[in-house]
Amino acid sequence: MVKCRVSQIPFLLLLLLLFLPPFLTWRSGRSSIYTSLDTAQFAPVAIVFGAGLTVNNTPSNALRDRLTIAADLYNRGLVDRLLVSGDNRTQDYNESDVMKQTLIDDFGLPAEMIYVDYAGRRTYDTCRRAHELWGIDEAILVTQGYHLPRAIWTCEALGIESTGVSASLQPYVKDLLFKIREIGAIYKAFIDLYVIEPEYIGGERMEDLGSVANYVEA
Repeated sequence: MVKCRVSQIPFLLLLLLLFLPPFLTWRSGRSSIYTSLDTAQFAPVAIVFGAGLTVNNTPSNALRDRLTIAADLYNRGLVDRLLVSGDNRTQDYNESDVMKQTLIDDFGLPAEMIYVDYAGRRTYDTCRRAHELWGIDEAILVTQGYHLPRAIWTCEALGIESTGVSASLQPYVKDLLFKIREIGAIYKAFIDLYVIEPEYIGGERMEDLGSVANYVEA
């Protein structure tokens, strides 16, 4: 009987590792996602995650929806500032600047209230840089619904008290693919947060967006 129980330990550990990441993601996100902007509470900053550009160097449908929600949050007074975080690893692909310029040109937001993070290559990088380089301790996260639980979980684990608003405003061509890929991304996030610390682009403090004094002066 004892041998049988001992032999089950690897199987039980495997089950634990299999279900722990989705459980942590679900637990972090279930009560932190607003059902609509009407139920959202104020936070100092909204973090807007990148979602790709078209061949014409304009926001993808998913990214434009994120920018739409971010603009609504600002116009409703639910956030004071926006941090747009995207990828610009090549000279011809500058996701972050396109995000900021779209918010200015298409949504009429003031440029001085939009901050740009150029090294948000993935969720982990965006959350860690937001906390360490931009001094953010509390934020509303803006991304599609399938991504929100992992984004909240990751930012919470890295020191940002997080809530979220879904930017899923329409069906997307690759929606099923994104949701399937999200499953693997959850397990990768677990490894990054609790097993092996990944490399990311660090740096010196950009600006203290989490400072209360900073908001009073603004």
